[in-house]
Amino acid sequence: MSLPVPDRPPAGEIHPPSVPSVLSIPETAHSGTVELRAEREPVVWVPDAYNRMVPIPKHAAPPPVQPTPPRDLSPLPLLDPIAQRLLGAGIGGGALSAGVGYGVGQVFSSLTGVGSGALLWLLVIALALRAGPRAAQTHVTQHITAHGFLSRANGTIHNR
Repeated sequence: MSLPVPDRPPAGEIHPPSVPSVLSIPETAHSGTVELRAEREPVVWVPDAYNRMVPIPKHAAPPPVQPTPPRDLSPLPLLDPIAQRLLGAGIGGGALSAGVGYGVGQVFSSLTGVGSGALLWLLVIALALRAGPRAAQTHVTQHITAHGFLSRANGTIHNR
């Protein structure tokens, strides 16, 4: 690979333009390909591994490095606001459903108690009405108690 021809000569080497003669013969013969300025590919200079500037065709050069944007170092909340709302809704919904479930359980257990108690009282009233009025009966209970040596006391209790 040949080094590219610079666009301008260095500052110290300025030559006056010469007018070629139509009949003059070139002093030196050129061999090989001739590179025209319009056909030349643009070249960029990049540093190599040893920090020397080397020319590279522009299409093969690495893209320029973009500076990284500055980071926002302000402190963030422990949980983001959306997660806080979701967590609050979950806890609140759980407490609501637990409270509703407890209340519904209390209502159903009281209705069950009222139902069984009412059934018991209905059964007692039905049996009382079915039996009808009862006749008065007299019960006699006799108690015999002994006091001391060869003694005896008698008594009766009447229940009406």
